[in-house]
Order: sequence, then structure tokens, then C-alpha cells
Amino acid sequence: MSALGVDSAPGPATVPSERGRLYWLLADCGNIVRRGLTHYQRQPVNIAWQLGFPILSVLLYGYVFGSAMTVPGGGDYKDFLMPGMFVMTMAFGFINTATVVVYDSTKGVIDRFRSMPMASSAVVAGRGVTDLLVACAELAIMMLTAMAMGWRPEGGWGFVAAFGLLLWLRFALIWIGVWLGLLVPNPEAAGGLFAVAFPLTMISSIFVAPQLMPDWLGWVAAWNPISSTAAAARDLFGTPVGGGDSWVEQHALLMAGVWPVVLTVIFLPLAVRRFQRLSR
Repeated sequence: MSALGVDSAPGPATVPSERGRLYWLLADCGNIVRRGLTHYQRQPVNIAWQLGFPILSVLLYGYVFGSAMTVPGGGDYKDFLMPGMFVMTMAFGFINTATVVVYDSTKGVIDRFRSMPMASSAVVAGRGVTDLLVACAELAIMMLTAMAMGWRPEGGWGFVAAFGLLLWLRFALIWIGVWLGLLVPNPEAAGGLFAVAFPLTMISSIFVAPQLMPDWLGWVAAWNPISSTAAAARDLFGTPVGGGDSWVEQHALLMAGVWPVVLTVIFLPLAVRRFQRLSR
């Protein structure tokens, strides 16, 4: 066990250098990523569901609710909804992360990783990189579907920044998924995490602006980290909506960057520590 808290990779008779540790950490992480992507390749039904659900969500919410909802200050509800749908998909992603992690844990895969001469943090990091790659595919598919429905965002750096903010939120939620996946006893229990994700996304600005909610509920929705990302994405995509009077709503772009940092600082160490404390 090295001073950095990760297992040193085997090497020659001498202790590996700092450069050697970094190399093996990246190599181990790459192997975990390749393993995760190979599972998607060999189980097309899973990836079809994971990538198909966002398409169905955009179509259903866009066409079913599109003509029944109002937007503060006027405007097309689809322009309001689409960035929120992107955020919802990123938020629900932590359930997929938790399900994969708990499946590996109950099937003994993680115990096998721990018995191998590999960096323990590479297992957690590899899961994170894999989920980010899948999230990129999900966002691309959802945006193409939204454009086919008539959504027209502004291009340029604002579009790139919005895409980055969405992945930034997904990155932070990955560590919550890893931590919960190492806590729950079986994949069925991981599926029950939907009961947590559903109110988290509903009490936010994904579907309805907080100022249209009752005062106390609107305050909770405004301070929901998901709401900050949704509001910031709308501004960057060029479909802004009149914000509320609270400080957090007036500084949505700032908070969209800060909230994921707070979540990562809390849950990334918890995930790594939980992994290191698993029984061999």
C-alpha cells in the first residue's frame, strides 16, 4: 500500500517510481473502461434500453406535455423542456452506475479486482470514465431527437459549454452511484433507488419553473442542484427563461459549476473509502 492510498503495481525488484505508479494507474483504469464497453457490446439489449429510454422520454414529455404547459414570460415549452430532459437523463444515470457496481460486488467481480495487483482507485475511476462515455452517447442521441422535434439551440461555444455542464453534473453523480452501489445488498435494491431519483428530478425546474410552484416548494426546487444545471443549460443553449428572485436562481451558471464540485468532494472519497473497506 503506497502513501497515496493505492496498491502499487508489481514491477522489478526496485520500488516503482512515481511515474511508474501513474502509468499503472492509467493502465488499470483503461482496462476497466475497456471491460465496461465490452459488456455493452456483448449485451446490446442493455445499451438499447439505456440509450432508448432518453428518446422515449423526449418524445413523450415533448408531445404529451408540450401543449399543456406554460413558460414564465411566454415562449415555446419545448425550448424550456429539452434542456431539462437532458439534465434528467444525467441525473437518472446514477441508478445505472449503482446497478452495475452492486452487480459486480455481489458476483464477486470486485473481490477479484481487489485480489489483483492493481490500483484500487482505478476500479472506481474506470467506472466513472465508462459512464461518462455512455453519457456522451445519450446526450448526442437525445439532442438529435430534440432537433427532429423542432428544438433549435444556438451553436458556438455556448452549446459546447452547456454540453460540458451536463457531463459535469453526470460526473458528480457517478460517485453517488458508486457509493450507493457498494452499500446496497443486491441489484434489486439498486433498482429501488428510482424512488430517490424521481422526487429529486420532479421537485426541480426540469418540467416547471420554480416560481410557478407554491412558495415553499419553489424554494426547495430552486436550491436543487439539478435546477441550477437546467437553468444554466437553457441560457447557454439560447432558450433562457425568466428566473426567480432568489440568489441561487440569479446565479444559475455559477451554481451549475459549484454544485457538482460539492457533490464530488463529498462522495468521491466516500466511494473510494467504501471500496477499500470491502472484505476480501
